[in-house]
Amino acid sequence: MKELRASQPVRHSRILGVGGVRGENIVPNDDIVGPIDSSDEWIRQRTGIETRRRAAEDTTVADLAAGAAEEALRAAGIQASDLGAVIVATVTWFEQTPSLAAVLADRIGATPAPAYDISAACAGYAYGIAQADALVRAGTAEYVLVVGVEKMSDFLDPTDRSISFLLGDGAGAAVVGPSQTPGIARTVWGSDGSGATLIKQTNSWLDFRTGAATPVRELPWPTLRQEGPSVFKWAVFTMTSVAQEAIAAAGLEPADIDVFVPHQANMRIIDQMVKMLELREDVVVGRDIADTGNTSAASIPLATERLLREGQARSGDIALQIGFGAGLAYAAQVVVLP
Repeated sequence: MKELRASQPVRHSRILGVGGVRGENIVPNDDIVGPIDSSDEWIRQRTGIETRRRAAEDTTVADLAAGAAEEALRAAGIQASDLGAVIVATVTWFEQTPSLAAVLADRIGATPAPAYDISAACAGYAYGIAQADALVRAGTAEYVLVVGVEKMSDFLDPTDRSISFLLGDGAGAAVVGPSQTPGIARTVWGSDGSGATLIKQTNSWLDFRTGAATPVRELPWPTLRQEGPSVFKWAVFTMTSVAQEAIAAAGLEPADIDVFVPHQANMRIIDQMVKMLELREDVVVGRDIADTGNTSAASIPLATERLLREGQARSGDIALQIGFGAGLAYAAQVVVLP
């Protein structure tokens, strides 16, 4: 009986390099408070955001993704032609097909690498790292590019008080490759569709199918809304447990974590999670949200890139990262920083 030839698995993988690009425009709170009848003080107290970065009108999601990808490739010291797969996490590439990943692979010179998109919102980057880890260790790909990218400003209602003032634009990327030692621990991930309406798109095809009177061709442009208090409770209490599970899955204790990079959803959520996780007093915490805003799938790699670039975190540090958001989707893993 003939047998299939098995691929040669790799025992370990790690992140080899990261890169990030933020929207060109700095948007302070004072520029957006009028339509939501709010104030700079209200936004700072509720979210910790002072400014957010938003892209120029003619800057596309693909432009942001390409910039971050090229930075990550340079940091990792490999060529785009070396990539065995390209994974893009995004909810703001508004094309069902072709995928942004396929467009990006061609743009950076990664063809014919397989390429596909992930729609897991704010958990998308951590989902991508989980898949890249599996692809490398299975021997399916030697190097995998993971990009989290969003142009949230294309899908916000400036009069919406639930989420619009949080959102920013940007892209973060990582190259994952083989390693002689463990660099990415087991991912703890999941979803809870019973909470799908807590963060959702307005004016959607789903609304039309479930009874909206407006014909789908006449639906207004979609925007994002959330039920803030419910999301806050879910993120703080449920996601803290997921983060604890991810630490245990890595065979570590909270005291072993050097760097904490949560999704940049809200500074109050970040601060509460730090307390509940009982991390060391000197743990480095990603707080990129203060002047970048919430960039959904891009937020974890952007915060990581900033910590490394500014010298707050160092190569070899043990980092806990966790993404959580619409879906409800979530994923956490402990990684060694590049």
